[in-house]
Amino acid sequence: MKLTRMSRCRSFDVSRGLSPRLFDMKNLLLLYGWLILVSVASADWPQFRGPDGQGHAAAVDLPTNWDEVRHVRWKRPVPGRGLSSPVIRGDQIWMTTARDEGHSLRALCFAADSGNLVREIELFRAADAGPLHAKNSYATPTPVIGDAGVYFHFGMRGTASLSHQGEVLWKNDRLRYYQPYSAASSPVMFSDRLFLTCDGGDEQFVVALSKRSGNVIWSTPRAHNEAARVRSRTGARRGYATMSYSTPLVVRANAEYQLVSPGADLVAAYDVKTGEELWWYGYDGFSLVARPVFGHGLVYVVGVVEQGRHELYAIRPESRGQLKEEDLAWRLTQNCPHVPSPLLIDEYLYLIRDNGVASCVDAKTGEIEWQQRLGGNYSASPVYADGKIYCFSEEGKTTVILPGPKFEQLAVNQLEGRILASPAVTGNSLIIRTDTHLYRLEKKSSGAIPSCSLSQPGDVSQRFPRQSEFVP
Repeated sequence: MKLTRMSRCRSFDVSRGLSPRLFDMKNLLLLYGWLILVSVASADWPQFRGPDGQGHAAAVDLPTNWDEVRHVRWKRPVPGRGLSSPVIRGDQIWMTTARDEGHSLRALCFAADSGNLVREIELFRAADAGPLHAKNSYATPTPVIGDAGVYFHFGMRGTASLSHQGEVLWKNDRLRYYQPYSAASSPVMFSDRLFLTCDGGDEQFVVALSKRSGNVIWSTPRAHNEAARVRSRTGARRGYATMSYSTPLVVRANAEYQLVSPGADLVAAYDVKTGEELWWYGYDGFSLVARPVFGHGLVYVVGVVEQGRHELYAIRPESRGQLKEEDLAWRLTQNCPHVPSPLLIDEYLYLIRDNGVASCVDAKTGEIEWQQRLGGNYSASPVYADGKIYCFSEEGKTTVILPGPKFEQLAVNQLEGRILASPAVTGNSLIIRTDTHLYRLEKKSSGAIPSCSLSQPGDVSQRFPRQSEFVP
C-alpha cells in the first residue's frame, strides 16, 4: 500500500439534514474519512501526539532554528509540576499540574495568543500523594479536548470533564486500582466514549467511560498475564510486574475499530463498542510506555523481550485470539525505545531510543536504513510537521532532521529547562512545555492560526480514527 499525502482540506457542513441513525454501518464507514476531517478542524492538537495520535501535525512555516530569544513569541512560567503535553483548541491551551507536593491535582488553561494563564482549577485532592518515579509526575497523562469539553485523567485519583469555560461537567473517582509510581497513560476519545488503560499493581483493566456523564460503558479485565501476576507477588518485580503506562490507539482493521493497548506481558486489541478482546500478542515485561502507531495495514508496537530490553513488533491485526509469529510482518531487536513513541512517515518508521540513538527503518520490511546518535536522553515523542522531524531531548535540546532513507540534520536548538512532555503544534507554532515554562515558538508574531492544512501520511480511513463520528 502506497502511503499518500493529503491536500489542503476545505470547509464544509455535513451536519445539515444528516442523521447518522438513518444510515447503516456500511454507509457510515464510507462517510468516515469526511467526518474525521471535520473533527480535525475542530481542534488543532486535541490529544497526546496530535490529531491522529501518531505525532503528525497540520502545520506550515514552522521555525527550524531557535534559542531563548530568537523565534520565541512568548514564554510563560507553569505553576506546580506536571509532564502532560499541551492540547490546543482555538485560543485555548490546556495542560495539567500538581501542587502541594502532589496533593492538589489541577487543570491549567493558557491563552494561545498571549500565553497568559487564564484558568487554574483544582479537580482532585489526594489525601496521600504516594511515591513517585524520578521520571514521572503526579500530573503526567495528557488531557483530550473535543467539541463538548476537555477531559482530564489522573490515574487512580480520578477522571474529570470541564467545559471550555472551565465549569466542571462530571468527575469519576470510582475506578479502583493502585499505581505506586503514579499514572502516565493518557485518555483516548472516540465517538461518545473515553478510553482509559488502568494497569495497576493490583488490578489491570481497560475501561470505556461515557464522555457525557463519566459513567462506565464497559470494563474489560486484562487476560493472559497470569505470569506477570505471579511475579508481582514475589521476587524482584513484586508489586510492579503488572504495571504499564502506554496510551492506547484506535485503529481500523478488518472494517472494524480496535483499541490497541500495550500492557504488562502482552499487547491486546479490544472492540471499541463492547470491550471484547479481539487479539493479543505476548512478550515478557512490564512498564510499557510508548504509544503504538498504525499504517500499511500494520500496528507497530514496542514490547519487551526481557525487562530492560525492548523490541518493536509489526503486527498484522486481522487474526483473532493469540497471535503467532506468522502474524508478525517483522520484528526489530536493536535500539528500540522504551518511552518515546515511534513515528511513521510514508515508507519509513523513525525511532528514538531513550539514550539518544535514532533509527530509520523500512516500515514494510524492518530493514534498518540508518542509525545516528543524537546525543542526550529522550522521553518526549518526536513530531513530524512542515516536512521536518523534531526530536526533543530531556536536556532541552531539539534536533531537527529531514525524513528519508539518508540521515540529514538541519539544526540543533537549545532551550533552558528540561523537556520530558511531548510538544504540540498549532498553525505555524510549536508549543513546548519544559519542566518550568511553556513556550510558543514561531517565525513571526502572527495571531492568526491557519486553517486545516494536512500533510499526514497514509489512508485517512485507517489513520485518523481518534474522535470519529462513529455510532455504536
